[in-house]
Amino acid sequence: MNRTVRAVSESVNASLVGDGEIVLTGVSSVRNAKSGDLVFVESKKDLPAALESAASAVVAGEFAAGEKSSKPLLISSQPRLAFTRAARSLRPVAADPYGTHPSAVIHPSARLGAGVVVEARAVVQEGVGIGEGTRIGAGTVVGANVSIGRDCFFHPHVTIYPGAKIGDRVIVHAGAVLGSDGFGYVRDKTTGHYEKFPQIGRLEVGDDVEVGANATIDRGALEATRIARGTKIDNLVHIGHNCQIGEDVIMAAQAGLSGSVTIGKNVLLGGQVGIGEHARVGEGVMLGGQGGVLPNKVLRGKGVAFWGTPAQPVREYLKQLATLARLAKKE
Repeated sequence: MNRTVRAVSESVNASLVGDGEIVLTGVSSVRNAKSGDLVFVESKKDLPAALESAASAVVAGEFAAGEKSSKPLLISSQPRLAFTRAARSLRPVAADPYGTHPSAVIHPSARLGAGVVVEARAVVQEGVGIGEGTRIGAGTVVGANVSIGRDCFFHPHVTIYPGAKIGDRVIVHAGAVLGSDGFGYVRDKTTGHYEKFPQIGRLEVGDDVEVGANATIDRGALEATRIARGTKIDNLVHIGHNCQIGEDVIMAAQAGLSGSVTIGKNVLLGGQVGIGEHARVGEGVMLGGQGGVLPNKVLRGKGVAFWGTPAQPVREYLKQLATLARLAKKE
């Protein structure tokens, strides 16, 4: 969607220096910029390259406030964030020739809000409610009595099990499975056989959550698995039953959570992190890639980085590695 530089600067709360009537058509990296593009820089050393590029305007930090430039400058204390918001406002809006594809299967009891799009071969089962502006991708299955908020985007071949509750502006990428049964079994001590523990709880996903491709989130066994507002889940992440995930958590690819794990808000989990059942990770903790938390353990320390298995503060972990290296050299 084309917009003037002035309109974009106002929408992202940036200060405009220069011609505000130039029309922007998209965003780009500095290297690949062309006329009509908006680019951004976060350091003064990168500013000359942006100004010499073919871009029509530049988002820059406050270091550029006094800079002489032939291009309009959008000055922001958070240039990357301002650029991100500008990119959303410049994104093309695809026209939909129909709201529901003829091959989609929608139960008569389902309630679809205004502007809902249901793509080819998607299935919407009985009792489903879908808020206005939401898109259901091709081949996606929405189970019975699922509730979905407004302005969500479910990419192709997502599966949502019955009873899940999804908030507003949720994005779910292809192949993700929401609300599947947890991995819960009871062993018969007499026979040694395993019997499935009831998996009759639900899944609740808050507003502004994003779930990556082929991620899986289990429903609660008897109660609920909850993913709070603003959490971002990367591809191939697994979240077990009864987990409670706080607000604005970041979970990188291939992280895995056992059942009944509690994650505080603003936690950062690196790739391939593993967390045992009933463990707790406190608010603001950072756990580095391949870090491991043993069952029932608690990690505390807002802003503290942990690493290793079992996870410990990174300074302690590195000291131990150095000690082991010195001992190995003595042999």
